[in-house]
Amino acid sequence: MKKSIFLFFFTLFSILASAQNIRFEGFITDSKATGLEMANVMAINQSNNAMDSYAITNDKGKFQLSLKANTSYKVKVSYIGFQAKEIDVQTGTENMNQAIILEEGIGLDEVEIVSEMPVSIKGDTIVYNSDSFTNGTERKLGDILKKLPGVEVNKDGQIQVEGKTVQKLMVDGKDFFDGDTKLGVQNIPADAVDKVQVLRNYNEVSQLKGLENNEENIAMNIKLKEGKKNFWFGDITGGVGVGHEEERYIANPKLFYYSPKYSLNLLANFNNIGELPFTSQDYFKFTGGFRGIMRKGGTNFNVASNDLGISMARNNRAKEIETQFGAANFSYNPAKSWTLSGFGIITSSDTEMETITRNTYLNTETGEVETEQLSDEKSMQKSRLGLFKLSSSYIPSEKVHFDYDVLLKTSKQDENLGLLTTQSGQGISNTQDIYTDKNQNPFSINQNLNYYYTIDEKNVLAFEAQHLYQEEDPFYNANLLIQPFNLTGYDSSQQRNNLNQERFVKTNKIDAKLDYYYMLTPKSNINFTLGDTYSYQNFNSHIFQILDNQFRNDLSAPENNNDVNYSFNDVFMGVHFKFITGKFTFNPGVSVHNYFMKNEQLGSDFDRSFFRVLPDVYALYQIKKSETLTYNFSLQNDFTDISQLAEGNIFSSYNSLFRGQRNLENALSQTHSLRYFKFNMFNQTNVSGFVNYNKRVDAVKRIAEFEGINQTSIPYNSNFADETLTGFFRYGRSFARFYKASVSANLSWSKQNNIQVDRVTQAQVFTAPETFTQGYNFTFSTNFKNLPSLELGYGVTINEYQNDVFYNHSPFANLEYYFLDAFSFKAEYEFNKYSNKAKTVDNQYDFLSVNLSYQKKDSKFEYKIGATNLLNTRTLNDDSFNQFFTRTSQYRVQPRYLIFSVRYNL
Repeated sequence: MKKSIFLFFFTLFSILASAQNIRFEGFITDSKATGLEMANVMAINQSNNAMDSYAITNDKGKFQLSLKANTSYKVKVSYIGFQAKEIDVQTGTENMNQAIILEEGIGLDEVEIVSEMPVSIKGDTIVYNSDSFTNGTERKLGDILKKLPGVEVNKDGQIQVEGKTVQKLMVDGKDFFDGDTKLGVQNIPADAVDKVQVLRNYNEVSQLKGLENNEENIAMNIKLKEGKKNFWFGDITGGVGVGHEEERYIANPKLFYYSPKYSLNLLANFNNIGELPFTSQDYFKFTGGFRGIMRKGGTNFNVASNDLGISMARNNRAKEIETQFGAANFSYNPAKSWTLSGFGIITSSDTEMETITRNTYLNTETGEVETEQLSDEKSMQKSRLGLFKLSSSYIPSEKVHFDYDVLLKTSKQDENLGLLTTQSGQGISNTQDIYTDKNQNPFSINQNLNYYYTIDEKNVLAFEAQHLYQEEDPFYNANLLIQPFNLTGYDSSQQRNNLNQERFVKTNKIDAKLDYYYMLTPKSNINFTLGDTYSYQNFNSHIFQILDNQFRNDLSAPENNNDVNYSFNDVFMGVHFKFITGKFTFNPGVSVHNYFMKNEQLGSDFDRSFFRVLPDVYALYQIKKSETLTYNFSLQNDFTDISQLAEGNIFSSYNSLFRGQRNLENALSQTHSLRYFKFNMFNQTNVSGFVNYNKRVDAVKRIAEFEGINQTSIPYNSNFADETLTGFFRYGRSFARFYKASVSANLSWSKQNNIQVDRVTQAQVFTAPETFTQGYNFTFSTNFKNLPSLELGYGVTINEYQNDVFYNHSPFANLEYYFLDAFSFKAEYEFNKYSNKAKTVDNQYDFLSVNLSYQKKDSKFEYKIGATNLLNTRTLNDDSFNQFFTRTSQYRVQPRYLIFSVRYNL
């Protein structure tokens, strides 16, 4: 702790010391005295030929450099379309001011000057020079990105630039696992990175750039160093260690090959130290690059997942985690106009979890506690996941673009859970042991076909189609002492209640649309759309009982079984008009839909059809080149899939029974979104924020009836509107070249309507509980070449529910230092104070991990000793809330362990 305090004051002293430098400022203009925005300026110290400072001019052409006093400099200036210029500057002890005029015409020196700049801007592309921001401690791409001005990397591996999420990651222009940022952030070697290119206003299809709204689209391209091209590169890491009781190990090879014609990436990771290179959450949200082609259609029909809610462990946040991971990605150009690419990902994990959970069930009107459930849970999870994709892109000319993709997803998941649970409240008190078994093997194939054709400079056609075929077969078993529900045909004379449910859900869904774009003027176009969404689903389920003598008792009553067919069709036509006037871009539109739905079950059919007109608006105010204000409005029809329509009983869990309603209607949702972005390279500030408001009418909600902790529910269309208001603000700044700071706030308020049956009167009571969550974060970091670099931060999370408020304060500190040209030291510390307003929870826990690496200059071997959870924290806390109860959890985590590893660099 004393060392951290010393380093903090050392950093503060360094900031104050840097303020003693003199300021050299002025304006870069053309021969007509017009300021040149985003010109590159840098100062080279002539005594050691090092770059001491750099700047990019603002919208008036102003620059500002922080230089050492009494020093000779060569100041270099460059701007695209103008001749580069060099001037000699001798500083004294006073601030200096000078105007610099550039002449039109490209000079040969410009390329050299731009390449030396730490940051340069060329049109819509920001280029970061990697070596200008590294200090020798970096091991992967994410370590570099965190140090770049205007760039952030969150815990999930998502990259943000100017407050916008990077949607695609490429290496030398080739997609890295279809642009997945997490795999790139965690695996691309830092020493292979030469430049980081940020591509703003990105569109994969050149014909559609400018026709669609690309202003918020961001992609990133990693340029490799010359020595990494046409050669295999990467590293192989192996390590062993000791933990609290078991031995620890890790094996992590990474191999890469890039050439102009083809590329190959091979990744693997085998460990029991809690590293999860690809989690179950990643698997379920991984789209493989597939876009939502109906995003402008006004209809939201998503196929719901019928998974069993198998809990997913966070990285290194379970009692034990053992992982095996392998992945391969390739790209090949048989011809200049044709690209073949694909990837395969296979991962397996075995997870042991121990959790103590308290569920607090509330009175519908007063919000007071009626029933509490305390559970001690132990589970074993096995997860086997597979993803495979093959893509073909054919672009024979500027007029034609043809894409085809096929993505296969398959998985096998099992969870065995044992819990001892105690229920109390309303004069009821009982304890029972419960054992549940969940397993599921979902399978899906997603195909994508896109064809874009430019007829001439004013006419463009775009055809896009997607087909999804999916099978799901979740199986659920619950073995209880006390049977919670009265089921027709159930034998209640057994000592144990062994309930089982099998389900099978099959989905065929096709989306197709044809777009025609006509350029009215260079700054306006009209877009006509003809589209169709068709889905056909089949849902089967059956409940049965295993008796004490192991005989099977099938509950054959209609209410315990489902055999449902459901078809949905949406045919629509749309028109959008986009035009630019001054700094404003407008793109209003409207779509006309004809809907038809039909479900078949219980020996009868139910169908519905209707028309609906849905408007949407996009508006952009381009305040400056890197400052925008964007407004979006959309009116959307939200439809449920077959999972809410099946009227037979479905077990959601051992104490939750659900029955659907075949006559559910769609919800109508309106969304307003206001976003602001500002990225100023002159003073290296990054400001972003948004406000989103959503109101849903006729939303599908639940009527819930409780007996103790046991819940029976059915869906209905609420007459009251659900509302959600979210907001985010972030201010970040890099200054004096070595310092970076940011502050952010994340707020979310929601009101959700439901009906709960009163436990005493049995009357249906409308409830509209409100939740309000707040998150605040502050970080400050240094990035020195020859001194220790420190990152300090403080985060506060406040979750305000109907009956309680939960707080989590989490200061953290990270230290890294590269010294003696061979040693790299890293330490990460995080402290958490978790409590609630009711004073029933008040816990503190912290994590400390330390790594010391040794690698001689030009040596291929690196030796590292690392300690994880050095303070041996045993449990963490979490909380959540739904309309009916509050949940707080305390779960075990892996103990302290030490790992000694060796890494070999190819």
